[in-house]
Amino acid sequence: MDINFSAEDLAFRDEVRDFLKEAWTPEHLAEAKQPGKFKSSVVEWQKRLNDRGWIGMGWPVEYGGNGWTPTQSYIYETERSTVGAPDVVPFGLKMVAPVIYGYGSDEQKQRFLPRILNSDDWWCQGYSEPGAGSDLAALKTKAELDGDDYVVNGAKIWTSYAQYADWIFCLVRTNSDGKRQSGITFLLIDMKTPGITVNEIKSIDGVHTLNEVLFDNVRVPVANRIGEQDQGWTYAKALLAHERTAIAGVADSKRRVKQLRELAKQEISGGKALIEDPMFQTRLSNIEIELMAVEYTELRVLAASAKGNGPGVESSLLKLKGTEIQQSIQQLMLDISGYYGGVIQGDLNVEELGHDFGSQARTDYMYGRAATIYGGSDEVQKNITAKFVLGL
Repeated sequence: MDINFSAEDLAFRDEVRDFLKEAWTPEHLAEAKQPGKFKSSVVEWQKRLNDRGWIGMGWPVEYGGNGWTPTQSYIYETERSTVGAPDVVPFGLKMVAPVIYGYGSDEQKQRFLPRILNSDDWWCQGYSEPGAGSDLAALKTKAELDGDDYVVNGAKIWTSYAQYADWIFCLVRTNSDGKRQSGITFLLIDMKTPGITVNEIKSIDGVHTLNEVLFDNVRVPVANRIGEQDQGWTYAKALLAHERTAIAGVADSKRRVKQLRELAKQEISGGKALIEDPMFQTRLSNIEIELMAVEYTELRVLAASAKGNGPGVESSLLKLKGTEIQQSIQQLMLDISGYYGGVIQGDLNVEELGHDFGSQARTDYMYGRAATIYGGSDEVQKNITAKFVLGL
């Protein structure tokens, strides 16, 4: 794999830098941090990317994809992360969209894909259930056929951003006979449908991101089913591969490692800069080495995707190591903030205390504890790797 940028790649990098300098300003960053403006700021940013023709990363060109090479995708992600611009919300663009253009009907492609590209619809994921998290085959939400509709009853949990969502893609049980995986169906459900209730779950970081979604005799047109009834497990596995690749978060981890290094130059420990502490140097170096290995794995996945091959078992490796690295970075950031990591925003003036990153370090650490669980726990990823890589 040639890691040297061509003249065309360097020109593209300059184009991305110029765009980000104009499009992502400190004002946009400040607005994005306001809870009441989160959705509007995200949608505005994604529409700006779509206007530029840069939103459909990895999509086939015939469905609106940007046609980037793996190198261009890598360059964009690196430059985006460097300036702190957000990644797109993945549920529509990176998760359900590949299922729709890969397995959906022509009518579904025409109906949903343009609206996903333009961020006209906000999607959420209905996979996990009480008692069926990483073991998705244990799900119990039932869909019974009634004429031209499915009637859905059950509950989904840990549903990120359901409070904003226009649509939810759901795994439901349509058959209880035989293998658990063989009786699952993939449905697209309008969140405005009568019988849907969204209950807030405030996570350990004190932020409302997660939700419980209840279905009480919710009628879903058969036309909103992806592919064949009882074959949803096939489509779900394809979606999970894309999800796990995205969760690795390599570009953002690289930016945070750079922040760690800069902060450690400013913090004093034992009369000298923390960056000079041998123990700190060892921890930081170990993170950088592992991150480099994950980055090259991600590049191989991008290269394979450009040739028409979907993410394989590498997606599990990326998810496993990528989230472990994220947690190591969060732990180190919290250690740097020291006592100031306990300052809850609003309780005290953190600027007077001298640490404007302490509160963020704490919330990132708290929320990040779930990273090795959502999208498939570490144990699940290790089992997949053992089976398909080691043949165990």
